[in-house]
Amino acid sequence: MITTARLTLLPLAVEHADEMAAVLADPALHTFTGGAPYTPDALRARYERLVAGSPDPAVGWRNWVIRLESEQCLTGTVQATVTGATAEVAWVVGTAFQRRGIAAEAARALVGRLRSEGIRTVVAHIHPGHKASAAVAQAAGLAPTGRVHDGEVRWESAG
Repeated sequence: MITTARLTLLPLAVEHADEMAAVLADPALHTFTGGAPYTPDALRARYERLVAGSPDPAVGWRNWVIRLESEQCLTGTVQATVTGATAEVAWVVGTAFQRRGIAAEAARALVGRLRSEGIRTVVAHIHPGHKASAAVAQAAGLAPTGRVHDGEVRWESAG
């Protein structure tokens, strides 16, 4: 568990799937990443795979749901894929909870946790048109590198 002033990041559990399916149901969340919202059953199956962990022992999957304590509800997720001293991070906050600083607060907390565990390089891949996600990355201490992979800009923070 990771806590901030307003949030608790809870380790992902299969039991979060129903609530998270509703939080993430807006197709607009897929504008930059592609795909479509998961049904509750599909999200439950995905969470089962994530909770089981990476099949590669050299890779660690770390996933949390974001709980907004003032409203006692889940609002999104943060995740890190850790290989050695490098972590690739991502976040998503449901449309109803955006523009409240939740993603930035959660991403800062995630990066702080990773740093405390010895992670030296934190990376995010962000679509060049996704200004909100770029703002979250910047708030978490990442900066664009100018490198593009699969149409997304690599943001990075080395510490």
